[in-house]
Amino acid sequence: MSSIAIDGPAGAGKSSIAKALSKRLGYIYIDTGAMYRAVALFFVENNVSDGTDSRIESLLEKLEISIKYEDGAQKVILNGEDVTGKLRLEEIGKLASKFSAIGSVREKLVALQRKLAQKENVVMDGRDIATTVLPNADVKIFLTAKPHTRALRRYKELLEKGMEADINDIEADIIKRDERDMNREISPLRQATDAYVVDSSDKDLDDTLTEILFYVKRKFDERS
Repeated sequence: MSSIAIDGPAGAGKSSIAKALSKRLGYIYIDTGAMYRAVALFFVENNVSDGTDSRIESLLEKLEISIKYEDGAQKVILNGEDVTGKLRLEEIGKLASKFSAIGSVREKLVALQRKLAQKENVVMDGRDIATTVLPNADVKIFLTAKPHTRALRRYKELLEKGMEADINDIEADIIKRDERDMNREISPLRQATDAYVVDSSDKDLDDTLTEILFYVKRKFDERS
């Protein structure tokens, strides 16, 4: 099986690129961010607000997350329920970053993610895929963009959904999330030493995909 790991900060475009890349290569796309959002949703539904709650360990024993595809679209299943439509709520995204720093949460999801990569050719994106989840991935990409660029993308996305948004608040939140992700004790966000760095600040999706495909081809050519 072959695996491609894409890491980077929030809003860098990892999900969009990973989806496009997996479609181009015929690989399965694993959205680890959606998996952590599903954990956050699960905790919210069980009235858990932070990592100090004594029920976390016992609740994790009842947590089941799976991914399936219908008509080419990824569905995230939480304890038998399709929760895909609930995962892009702004509050769930903030809580996902907080809960992902809990060791027992990461341990459970990393084991699941590795199992998926053993069964299929995958493109997997997240914060620590190349450094922790799949350290032996065939190709490692670190996708980044300037904070303002990332905030603007999120702002436009929310407006298109008919939701109110303040770009300054979004940018401030992105900067805080970067700080939290880079400085957490467990699996912090960082660039793998053998990763290709791609800055999408001044590139559209097609240009970013073209650059990544160049690196993928070069890496696979080196192996053959």
